[in-house]
Amino acid sequence: MNDDNARHQEHAWQLMEKIGFAMLVTYDGGKLRARPMSAHVERGSNAIFFLTDARNHKDDEIARNPAVNLSFADAGSQKYVSVTGTAAVSNDRAKIKQLFSTPAKAWWNSADDPNIRVLTITPDDAEFWDSPGTVISYVKMAVAAATGTRPEIGENRKVSM
Repeated sequence: MNDDNARHQEHAWQLMEKIGFAMLVTYDGGKLRARPMSAHVERGSNAIFFLTDARNHKDDEIARNPAVNLSFADAGSQKYVSVTGTAAVSNDRAKIKQLFSTPAKAWWNSADDPNIRVLTITPDDAEFWDSPGTVISYVKMAVAAATGTRPEIGENRKVSM
């Protein structure tokens, strides 16, 4: 891996961690489905973890087609990351206890709830957009429109993960 790819890869991980929530997109056999989820980003494990409920349909969808997309967005700061990867569902009780936090308490009473599962996404690649923010981006777009040029409104990179 060259230095630029390693730097861009690390930046994608940092953005995912900072944003913290992602739309998880699965394929239910007939259409794409997206839902917001609280992400636990672990660069050292090369994985993004989610707690999920076995009573929902994500497990079945992933069993049929483990290819997923994660879309992280911080619209206020104009920072976005799209990740394609492979999902796996497990009943790893130690990992569930490790990941169980305040957001999870909105869905389950405790980490011992037998319906909680760990959803692990192993990323294949990512694309990020990192701009300096809404106001600056609009100013740069206005200048570009007035001058007939293309705006430089941040960094956009595709990286292999």
